[in-house]
Amino acid sequence: MIILGIDPGIADTGYGVITKHGDDYAVIAYGSIKTPAKDGLPARLQRLHRELRMLIKKHSPDIVAVEELFFSKNVKTAITVSHARGVILLTAREAGCLVREFTPLQVKQALVGYGRADKNQIQQMVKTILGLKEIPKPDDAADALAVAICCGQTKIFKL
Repeated sequence: MIILGIDPGIADTGYGVITKHGDDYAVIAYGSIKTPAKDGLPARLQRLHRELRMLIKKHSPDIVAVEELFFSKNVKTAITVSHARGVILLTAREAGCLVREFTPLQVKQALVGYGRADKNQIQQMVKTILGLKEIPKPDDAADALAVAICCGQTKIFKL
C-alpha cells in the first residue's frame, strides 16, 4: 500500500510518501511544497494544487492522509491554512484517491502512544519507524511522514 501523508500549510505544505507491507514501512519520497509569500492567495493555492496533482500522478497513492487543523490563537493563519486544506482535499478526491483525516492528537498517539508528545519525540519515532539515519527535513515533511504512518496504523477498511 502506498500512503501519501500531508501536513497542510500555505507557505510550506509537507508531504511524505511511504509504503506499508504488513508491519513494515519504507520511504519513497518526502519534502515540502513551498509557495512564495509575494504571490497572492489564489496564485499560492493554484501552485499547491498543481504540485500536489503532480505528486499524486507520480506516486499513485492508495490513500491520502491529511492532518486536521489545530486552531491556535491566530485566526487569520487558521483561515489561510483552511484554504490550503480545501485545495488538498479537493485535489486528492479529483485524482480518485481515498482521503482520510487525522487530528494531531491521533498522530501523536499512533506514533508515541501519548497525545501530548512533543515535536522531537514524533520526529524521532518517524526516523525509527522508517529506518532513517536522520530526522527528515524540513519539519513539515517529518510531520507529513508522521501522518502517513498514523494512517498506516489505522484499520483503513473501518474508516
